[in-house]
Amino acid sequence: MKYNLAIVGFGGMGSYHFSSIREQLPEINVVGVYDIREERRNAAKEQGLKAYDSLEELEQDGTIDIVLVATPNNFHKDLSIRMLRSGKNVVCEKPVTMNAAELEEIIAVMTETGKHFSVHQNRRWDKDFVIMKKIVDESLLGRPYVIESRVQGSKRVLAGWRGYKINGGGMVLDWGIHLLDQIMWMIKAPVVEVHADLFQLYSTEVDDNCRLLVNFENGVSALIEVSTNCFINQARWHMQCSDGTVVINGWDCSGKMVKLADDRDLGWTDEIVYTEAGPTRTMAPRPRETTSELPLPEVETHWSDFYRNFIAVIEHRAEPAVKVSESLRVMKVIDLLFQSAEEGHSIRCNL
Repeated sequence: MKYNLAIVGFGGMGSYHFSSIREQLPEINVVGVYDIREERRNAAKEQGLKAYDSLEELEQDGTIDIVLVATPNNFHKDLSIRMLRSGKNVVCEKPVTMNAAELEEIIAVMTETGKHFSVHQNRRWDKDFVIMKKIVDESLLGRPYVIESRVQGSKRVLAGWRGYKINGGGMVLDWGIHLLDQIMWMIKAPVVEVHADLFQLYSTEVDDNCRLLVNFENGVSALIEVSTNCFINQARWHMQCSDGTVVINGWDCSGKMVKLADDRDLGWTDEIVYTEAGPTRTMAPRPRETTSELPLPEVETHWSDFYRNFIAVIEHRAEPAVKVSESLRVMKVIDLLFQSAEEGHSIRCNL
């Protein structure tokens, strides 16, 4: 069976979904578009798509199986609810809503209508993240305890509506929510403490840089950093585990693992080692023969698996890959991170 999909919001992300689905997902037929801007409706027509003149026209189109909501964030809740109530299954771009309470409204309507709803957390399928999750899931380096996840650039720009508070702009809701979703999906333990430092270096309304600290009940401490003003980038991932360390440098997934190969007690000696940092015992280099350098594990992943899973859920063949309960938990942590930044202190929780 082929499913008909319509897109609400034919900007950058809506256009990306259209071209990607057309090229790689024969199971889905993108039929039409609604956008409040006439020029974007005309762009849709040029691509051979139907351009709906109104949301009501889309709501009344009984041939549409799935609606993708790809508008600015502050419209996600109302549009998702309208499309669910019109009998459509809904995929919503991230962040799903402006806060957790709005998502709870959507969940209530999803339950009421019996239609399927999911958030397009596509970065669960990023190769760099899938590598990290494999290392954690298979305990390749033992137990993780410090994870650093960074996305950094230096363009110093918040494109379009992303610079406005009313639209839900800023880096926490743009990139931060992706990185938070990844870590909360990877670490299977409750979040017990959060702290946020939000910066406005050039934006007047929203955060253009952020540092988020998330501590888990099992002892894992995660640092998430999103910067639009960094001129010397750090690694995309750096994770310390009980039996080794892994680094992934960037989107090309270059990097390595260094694993403990000999766990003998090196002990405390009277001998002082002289290093470039001066005399030290604690930070003396570990003997080479006690570690081994390993390549990153190989993984297979593709973003289209999100949509294939969504279809399988509609057909009652699978559980959702991105569950609304997971998205709600992430949004509750996001709410606390904003509260932490506003109040200037860490916040304890159990989520």
